[in-house]
Amino acid sequence: MKLLLTTFLLCLPLIHSEKKRFDVILRHGLIYDGRGGKPYRADVGILADTIAYLGDLKNASAKNDIDVVGLAVAPGFINMLSWADGSLLQDGRSMSDLKQGVTLEVFGEGWSPGPRKKNKNDAWETLGEFFSYLEKKKTSTNFASFVGATSVRVCVLGYENRKPTPAELNDMKALVRTAMQEGAMGVGSSLIYAPADYASTDELIELCKVAASYGGLYITHMRNESDHILTALNETFQIAQQAGIHTEIYHLKINNQWNWNKIDNVINKIDSAQKAGLKITANMYPYNASGTGLTARLPTWVQEGGIHEMCQRLTLPAIRKKVLADLEQGVPSRNSDPKDVMVLGFRKDSLNKLYQSKRLSEIARLHGKNANETMLDLIVADRSSIPCIFFLMSELNVKRMLQLPYVSICSDAASIAAVNPSINGGTHPRTYGSFARLLGKYVRDEKIMTLEEAIRRLTSLPASNLKISKRGLLRTGYYADVVAFDPSKINDRATFERPHQYALGVSHVFVNGTQVLKNGMHTGVMPGKCVRGPGYKK
Repeated sequence: MKLLLTTFLLCLPLIHSEKKRFDVILRHGLIYDGRGGKPYRADVGILADTIAYLGDLKNASAKNDIDVVGLAVAPGFINMLSWADGSLLQDGRSMSDLKQGVTLEVFGEGWSPGPRKKNKNDAWETLGEFFSYLEKKKTSTNFASFVGATSVRVCVLGYENRKPTPAELNDMKALVRTAMQEGAMGVGSSLIYAPADYASTDELIELCKVAASYGGLYITHMRNESDHILTALNETFQIAQQAGIHTEIYHLKINNQWNWNKIDNVINKIDSAQKAGLKITANMYPYNASGTGLTARLPTWVQEGGIHEMCQRLTLPAIRKKVLADLEQGVPSRNSDPKDVMVLGFRKDSLNKLYQSKRLSEIARLHGKNANETMLDLIVADRSSIPCIFFLMSELNVKRMLQLPYVSICSDAASIAAVNPSINGGTHPRTYGSFARLLGKYVRDEKIMTLEEAIRRLTSLPASNLKISKRGLLRTGYYADVVAFDPSKINDRATFERPHQYALGVSHVFVNGTQVLKNGMHTGVMPGKCVRGPGYKK
């Protein structure tokens, strides 16, 4: 009798589900639930914004009933480093990422949308005010953000290259405290750039202590990814230890061929830190080229005060001579070969006509000066950082780092539509391809990891690191951020020469239970919400 009763009770959920009417049913898909285990065949029932059932729903019905036979069904992907905070204000559809299955964009690499010094026409000042503003504007994807250490510093110190006074440091800590209470995921830094690198290790530790008190994460573009990468790792671990904070490394990489053999040392140092009790994770984009401004090649002392003051300085013969001497001596790092630098574009049309999409070596030849002098002339003429692609990484190192179990994935790019005006300018192909490239090139074609492991890296791993509840897994009671894609067809199409091409293979995407991509086409709806961090106080 007891056995019969137990059997009856176990069957109740299934009996109930078969009679249930859902808002959405995804039928006959292969479920990759995000935990990294073997996939299984099941239906997914969605009610409102929630996964209500996983199992056999053959007798259930739904308003939106979709057969996904032959497709992998997974939690929506998380972009751990997104620059979509600006692009979503212009176009909330988030097309380039959505068509790869991304359902959560995470901002805040050094710069964050808030805090900032508010002008009279600005719509927000604090990070929390930005969250509310973007939610009202409407987005198709969810979004989250770290509070940028650079943003905090600029609010208090401007672009000055100096230490904060004790009172100023308290003001900076108060800004971090407010941002954490508004829902920041933690503190983000970008220490390779000015004015971020004017911050001392001690300053960063103090900011991170505040974030740690709310359960936040410290996430960092380390102070060096090239000649001094091992020293930069030491600083990262010091901050993690002294602030008592889980720390993640942005876009893990080793730049310049003469440093590629440091791969063992880099991995071993991270392993040792983890074994010593530090919580260290990392993220990557799956390309052997990075993208940043040409000004990243300059010593940061000359960049104090911002682009306008820097350009003024670079017109002074004595300063120009000192900058050129620093560059020759490898300050801040030995510069890469000019042929490995591709200039994406300029603010000035006249410069675009001459030099857009050319290598710095060719531009220098056309300009009639060496590469360093040409670089200074271009920055002064364009009064911008001049976006470039740097071909500095080893493909073998990229593959090896991608296989590290603590590495998640990012784009380090905005999320844009492949239409005017976006397609008029250059961009890194990671804008359109990071997530599809992992699943297509590296998982299906090169088999560097299993599909279930890759999906774990895109979903539950970053969700766990961010301490996000009820996202990152296909599990009943979780938010219905869901992607259905064809593992045999998913592929990145964007190239360095022709970057504005959407990825292929993603059929359906749901955000908070609402379908935003149907048969690869945007549905026009905007159900995205702000996902707030562990310190959030309503």
